[in-house]
Amino acid sequence: MDQEKLNLLKNMMNLDEWKSGDMDRRGFLRATGKFAALSLGLTIAGTLQGPRVIGAEPFFKTYPFTLGVASGDPLPDGVVLWTRLAPDPMNGGGMPSHDVPVRWEVATDEEFKHVVQHGVEFARYELGHSVHVEVDGLQPNSVYFYQFKVGNETSPVGRTKTLPPFGADVSKMTFAFASCQQYEHGYFTAYRRMVEEDLDLVFHLGDYIYEYGGNEYKAPNGNVRTHIGSEIITIEDYRNRYAQYRSDADLRAAHAAFPWVVTMDDHEVENNFAGLIPEKDQPVEPFILRRAAAYQAYYEHMPLRRSSFPNGSSMQLYRRLTYGNLAEFNVLDTRQYRDDQANGDGSKAPTAESTDPNRTLTGAEQERWLLEGLGRSKATWNVIAQQVFFAKRDYKSGDGEQFSMDAWDGYPANRDRILNYITEHGVSNPVVLTGDVHANWTNEIKADFNNPDSATIGVEFVGTSISSGGDGADTNSNAQRYMEENPHIKFYNNQRGYVRCTITPESLQADYRVLPYVSRPDAPIATRVSFRVENGKPGLTKIYDALVTI
Repeated sequence: MDQEKLNLLKNMMNLDEWKSGDMDRRGFLRATGKFAALSLGLTIAGTLQGPRVIGAEPFFKTYPFTLGVASGDPLPDGVVLWTRLAPDPMNGGGMPSHDVPVRWEVATDEEFKHVVQHGVEFARYELGHSVHVEVDGLQPNSVYFYQFKVGNETSPVGRTKTLPPFGADVSKMTFAFASCQQYEHGYFTAYRRMVEEDLDLVFHLGDYIYEYGGNEYKAPNGNVRTHIGSEIITIEDYRNRYAQYRSDADLRAAHAAFPWVVTMDDHEVENNFAGLIPEKDQPVEPFILRRAAAYQAYYEHMPLRRSSFPNGSSMQLYRRLTYGNLAEFNVLDTRQYRDDQANGDGSKAPTAESTDPNRTLTGAEQERWLLEGLGRSKATWNVIAQQVFFAKRDYKSGDGEQFSMDAWDGYPANRDRILNYITEHGVSNPVVLTGDVHANWTNEIKADFNNPDSATIGVEFVGTSISSGGDGADTNSNAQRYMEENPHIKFYNNQRGYVRCTITPESLQADYRVLPYVSRPDAPIATRVSFRVENGKPGLTKIYDALVTI
């Protein structure tokens, strides 16, 4: 046992501070959680550093690449390539209890006549036989194709793309962002339509899976598919759930078509968890172990770099990507470091608890990282890709206020510090990308949300779900009331889909791509509305509306 672990154990054994009330519940949870995370992290790391047990050249009775392939976290000279061997995907994977060598190769053509990189990476037993290859030595701003081989089996071919050189002049980029794909609520047709786009990147902002048991969470129009098993708790539970989601051919196709940049929200672990605090009043220690299992399974199924390798129940997910001199993307984690939701969570009036200036959604370290990055950025567009509603959203008409305690409205001091920094430092063209709420919204970000007449300093594009919530509709009875109460909110739509963004040095255009239904496969897609933001002019201009002639 190392010294850090011993010191933590000694601190935990001294409960006088806890009993006297000098340490609050949150501090106690952090201490016990850190200890559990460190213990589990040391166990996993020690196992991975130990002797590697390798079997003979494998022979598979069924195809091992059932979960497809993926790429992600690109750099100008490289990218992460991913697969996982799972011949029996929804029963733990069906692999032997030893490591398996997997060959990989990268080519400039889809037929692999011009292979530029190749090698061998181990599918590790401890990591569910997942494979993460960090390829380097590639050319910037270039398209490549990749595949894996094991035994006599070859994976599907994936396509990926590197970033432009750091600081390079870039005339255009196009990306899509998506979130919230409840398997039971609908088909992932939006991904099939995304594959038809010409994209440089895809951002996934969380709720890649849902943790509920079969038919526990029902869509308004009824569930069209069913989760296998009960609510997921263990590492094998989470692996099987990811496998079920990856059984969707449209999702696999979107992973194979573009590099993805991913971050998680709550349902990858448990609904509305906050840091080390579970949603409901339940023992903390089992939740910490559950969170560790969830984080490991997330890493096992995502094209993430080793820098995101989970350390017990913690995981490094906030990070930054720079697309030449055109755009810088700050990818946040608004779940792992947050204080518990105020006022018992839910939709509540603000109180002294929710407005406490010490409360944080990001954690102090991530907030400092974000602000320092925004201050140093030389990019024309500064994008914050994150999970929960950023702009003020008052649900109550007339006098009084009512906010979601799970969103930034439940942590207004944290938001105000970011807004003040952006204003004081003249951050260029701030843009926030958001998921979580299963609907499309478009918001102007005010310097002071308590003063509607304050300057507009940025914009927020909130994307709807891939399937969560079922078919949906163009609007609902509350939409107009919300926009009247919150004049900085400019658009609402409740259909499923994703948002496609095109950035140039002159402007950013967001196209809200929506499906008429997800309760059956193969829906067509259309642009419901498009907004443009001009460089140096942070307001929104509607340039297309399918229901109105502009």
